[in-house]
Amino acid sequence: MDTISLLALLLTLSAGFSILNHQTLRIPVTIGVLIFSLLTSLVVMILNLLLPACDLQAFPRSVLGAINLPAALLNGALSLLLFAGAMQVNVGHLRAKLMSVATLSILGTILAVAFLAVAAWSVFPLLGHAVPFTWCIVLGAILAPTDPVSVVGMLKRLGLPGPLQAVFAGESLFNDGVGVVIFGVTIGLATGGSHEVSASEIVLSFCREAIGGGLLGALTGWIALRVLKGQRDPHIDLLTSLALATGTFSIANQLGMSGAIAVVVAGLSFGTSYSHSIFDDASRKDLDVAWTLIDEVLNVLLFMLIGFEILEIKPHLFAVLATLAIIPLSIAVRALSVLLSTLPAHLRQWERGRVLGILTWGGLRGGISVSLALGLPAGDLRELLLPVCYGVVVFTIIAQGLTMEWVVRRLFPTTRLSSLDR
Repeated sequence: MDTISLLALLLTLSAGFSILNHQTLRIPVTIGVLIFSLLTSLVVMILNLLLPACDLQAFPRSVLGAINLPAALLNGALSLLLFAGAMQVNVGHLRAKLMSVATLSILGTILAVAFLAVAAWSVFPLLGHAVPFTWCIVLGAILAPTDPVSVVGMLKRLGLPGPLQAVFAGESLFNDGVGVVIFGVTIGLATGGSHEVSASEIVLSFCREAIGGGLLGALTGWIALRVLKGQRDPHIDLLTSLALATGTFSIANQLGMSGAIAVVVAGLSFGTSYSHSIFDDASRKDLDVAWTLIDEVLNVLLFMLIGFEILEIKPHLFAVLATLAIIPLSIAVRALSVLLSTLPAHLRQWERGRVLGILTWGGLRGGISVSLALGLPAGDLRELLLPVCYGVVVFTIIAQGLTMEWVVRRLFPTTRLSSLDR
């Protein structure tokens, strides 16, 4: 199948599922598309069992192989998704909550990896399979990055204050990059690709990728804004921002830095006071509309592909039992890592403990986790861990994503929202 035919197929399916969701479920479009793609995949799997001679899964699998979700997301679409998300963040609110965002993104992610690794290492033998501890760390690195950006729009509609939205979005944007960096280090240790790596070398590698990526993003963002100064053409604004997102991501990867962190910082530069002095209201509105459309289209395509990726998974009893065990553990680990990484804030004001509930239940896993899991090297351990990772991702998107509004209403009644701004 050539590229244009593949793109036409994906866009047709995503449009059809979006229309079905609008006419039936009427839930957030990304979650609705995920559900319909899952249902379609399950129907194909059932028919394939009933009609084994037809091999109905051959064509979908060939399409998924042509797309190669890990490469398409981690080396392509991720730059645009993170840049679009970063542009929506209020930099003023983010700066005021920078310490909370930094501790959640770095310390919180590291704690989540460690806690989930220990929990999985303890539970798996009870289910019949002992998984090496290094691979349990890999599992933690896959499931640690959260993807609450998909519910940020809903949080805005619910009237949550800007500072809380900034913490929510800022953490999700940065911990994607942190999680990918941790995964890159741990997968080398687990597969034997890295030998006798000292703790200091790991820390230096992490700092080079994270800090170097941040500095590169700040530099390229500043250069782009300087280029756009004095321009009044919305087409030039959009083309330059697209070049900034993809170029920053590519340069960072070539230099051994975190492309994810670099592109987030570059996107945040478009929300600074300096950027507001460059764009007039009309230009800024046109740019925001364009990037909102890019973000929505890519998210729909991504969630649809996540639903179809179940065709790549071989179901077995251990996968079901392990998934049922890891789901509550992942939620508990999320709560504990958020609590410990932001403990000083809770000690100063226990009212902010309500934020713990929001950040815990809103800690959805998404495309990053699925892509990292699909990128695991072939072997028995991949067959064991991939279904678990996939099950956790699907549960968080559907169960937690659809109940997020109810949780927000329970924890933050409208009459109490203003108290968080103080």
